[in-house]
Amino acid sequence: MSSIQFEIEDGVGIIRLNRPGVFNSFNREMAVAFQDVLDVYEETRAVRAIYITGIGKAFCAGQDLQEATDPKGPKLQTIVRQHYNPIIERLRNIEKPIVAAVNGVAAGAGANIALACDICVAAESASFIQAFSKIGLIPDSGGTFILPRLIGVQKATALMMLGDKVSAKDAESMGMIYKFFSDETFAEESMNIAKTLAKLPTVGLGLTKKALNLSLISDLSTQLETEEELQTMAGSTYDYKEGVAAFLEKRKPVFKGE
Repeated sequence: MSSIQFEIEDGVGIIRLNRPGVFNSFNREMAVAFQDVLDVYEETRAVRAIYITGIGKAFCAGQDLQEATDPKGPKLQTIVRQHYNPIIERLRNIEKPIVAAVNGVAAGAGANIALACDICVAAESASFIQAFSKIGLIPDSGGTFILPRLIGVQKATALMMLGDKVSAKDAESMGMIYKFFSDETFAEESMNIAKTLAKLPTVGLGLTKKALNLSLISDLSTQLETEEELQTMAGSTYDYKEGVAAFLEKRKPVFKGE
């Protein structure tokens, strides 16, 4: 059985983490397959948004420690460099909106993969845990970069050092995630977000993502220049012309992601 299930539906490239017996923890095969599917979705024009979730009770419990402690398995440095770093770089650099639908516990690298997505939503019963300190490690998968920017250095430091479990409700209230939904409506509500994104002017959304990435390392003057450059690019798209025409004609626009 494949550790990654994937399909395309209504312009959404769906990825389901599929190792439920180990709470969808990553081994090398799963990490490589995940990267491969992201690469395919990046190049597939029919995919205008990406949706990532887990099968079973968990979203992702992070690294499979059986593999990490296997004398014949990959070294810790290899796991970080070849498995997680490339995943995070893909999630941030693919110029399409990516939704993390956290259906259950997201721990360690699993939490940070979810938070690296453009929009992270969760089921009410889901939780987030920076579990690294429990086994003497530091947060990886971009956690030390992304989490402090979401919730502030003080709170991020405490969560990383203490390893507290954060409920979906608390994650929303502190700005860690966008929204949480009841368990009963979560699958539908989270997928609706991805399908809505897929119908929007996705070239513009991709350029918005690029601008946000650059804002993390830019000063104001540089960012204003970036906005000018990317706005000019957005203004040359079909979707910009369609959006303006629809506004003037008082009709609903039909965007193509072009």
